[in-house]
Amino acid sequence: MTTRAPIVSTAMKRRAFRERLRSSDSIFAPGVYDGFGLRILERFDVDAAYISGNAVSACLLGEPDVGLVDLTLLADHLGRLNQCTSLPLICDADTGYGSVVNIRRTVRALEAAGVCAIHIEDQIAPKRCAQLPGARAVLGHREAVHRIAAACEARLESESPLVIVGRTDAAASLGLNAAISRARDFIDAGAEAVFIELKSSPELLDQIRTAAEQLRAPCMVNMSIDTRLMALPPRDWSNHGISIGIFPALARASFGHALIANLDRLRQGDLDSLQRDSLSAQDYADILGISEIEHWEQRFGVDSPDAQPPQTP
Repeated sequence: MTTRAPIVSTAMKRRAFRERLRSSDSIFAPGVYDGFGLRILERFDVDAAYISGNAVSACLLGEPDVGLVDLTLLADHLGRLNQCTSLPLICDADTGYGSVVNIRRTVRALEAAGVCAIHIEDQIAPKRCAQLPGARAVLGHREAVHRIAAACEARLESESPLVIVGRTDAAASLGLNAAISRARDFIDAGAEAVFIELKSSPELLDQIRTAAEQLRAPCMVNMSIDTRLMALPPRDWSNHGISIGIFPALARASFGHALIANLDRLRQGDLDSLQRDSLSAQDYADILGISEIEHWEQRFGVDSPDAQPPQTP
C-alpha cells in the first residue's frame, strides 16, 4: 500500500490523466462506487478509479442496471466523490440520458462534477448492463457517431478538457468488424479513446488485440469479464492492446461477499471469525483520514498556538 496523496484540483487530475493516456503505460482503474471505497483505493498503487453505472444503481437505488439512474443523481454523486479523492475518476455515462441535447447537458454536468473521463454508449434506451445474457440493441451507425461528436463538441473546458470515450455494444449483435468500424468513426468524431464492449469467449484476447491494431487509439477494456484478463499484470496490458483496464465489479462483488459472510458469522455466533475478517475501528478511522482532520483542527482551531487572529480591514 502507498501513502495517500494530497487532494489536488480537478485540472491537475485531468492533466495527469491525459499525460498517462498519451504515454505507453496502461491505466489501472479498479471499480468503486462510494467515498469509502475511494479512500481504500488510494492506499494502493492505482492510476484512476472507475465508477460504473451498474454499481451506482446498486449503491444509490438498490436496483439493477436497467437505465434507472438519471443525470442529476449521477452528477450529484460524482461531485461529492471528486471532492474526497486524489484519484482521477472515469465514469460510465450510460447512453448520455437522452437526445443529443441531453448529451450536451450530460457532458457539461459531469465536467462540472470534476470527472476526468466519461464513456457514452450506443445502446437503444432503455439500456441494460452489457454483461446480462444476450446481445444489446444498438443505434444505427450514423446516429451513434453523431452522438459522440455532440459529446466532444459540448465540452466547455479547453485547457484541461474531459476525455470522451466512445463506447459501442455492437459486437454482440452486429459482429466485431461492425464494432471496430463504429469505434473508428467515434475517433474521427473526436473521441480520444474507445471502448468496445465484449463478452467472455475463447477468442476474447485475439478480439482485443485485433481492435487495438486496427484502431491505433487508446482502448478501454472491461477486465472483470474474464479471468484471463484479470490475471494479466498491468505491465503486460499494452502488449495486448489494453490502454485503460477497468474492473467494474470489484468493489460491489467484494462488499456483497464480505457482508453476506460476516452476517452469517454473526448469526452463528462465530465472533472470532467475524472480528478476524472485519476492519478494526482504528483501521476504519485511518482509512477515512481522521489524523488529517485532527491535524487541521489543531492547526486552525482557536486554541491552537499556531492560529492567527483574524485580520481587521
